[in-house]
Amino acid sequence: MPRIKLQRFAENATRPDIVEPGKPAFGQLSGRWGTDFFNNHHPLVLEVGCGKGEYTVGLAQLHPEQNFLGLDIKGERIWRGSTRAEALGLQNVGFVRLLAHQLTEHFAPGELSEIWITFPDPRPRDRDIKRRLTSPRFLNMYQTLLAAGGVAQLKTDSEGLFEYTLEVLAGRPEARVEVATRDLYAETDPAFAAAQAIQTHFEGKYRAVGVPIKYVRFSL
Repeated sequence: MPRIKLQRFAENATRPDIVEPGKPAFGQLSGRWGTDFFNNHHPLVLEVGCGKGEYTVGLAQLHPEQNFLGLDIKGERIWRGSTRAEALGLQNVGFVRLLAHQLTEHFAPGELSEIWITFPDPRPRDRDIKRRLTSPRFLNMYQTLLAAGGVAQLKTDSEGLFEYTLEVLAGRPEARVEVATRDLYAETDPAFAAAQAIQTHFEGKYRAVGVPIKYVRFSL
């Protein structure tokens, strides 16, 4: 393993804004993220598959009245998000190193006010359907973890994943699509303003080559 990666993993082990295997808090915060991690009772927003944390940190900058957690399994990616949050002096953002299917082991029912799914792997092969972050398997988890009135939001460049998500939601009688678009940045309705407020590096690259960004906000 490259030395720089080992160094970053060592730094992750000392950072209070990162929860990962081996730390005392890992697996102990379900139902207590607000009181024991953020030391407040603000609404908790989770980004599933946060990558380098651009979106999580961006949301934390825009909304100091809320708490934000970025979830990813890659320690080096989390290090980048943590480093940016530290440089900005943010106290309302943290990162947790987990696989997405472990969500219900680390969060309590109704603990999340909002979930963001930003540019996940679309998993186009049929054999990988259950690994899509908007498959019924994951929607069932989100439904359990979201508080009453909570919403989930997907941003993607993938037409296939967008269509799949709409189809899955249409098959759930309890689900409601609040807004959806195949070209987010062509929208002028204020209902899309929150999703337009942050643009990741890769999102900018997609737009630069003419790939429209798809977006849907839904409740479960």
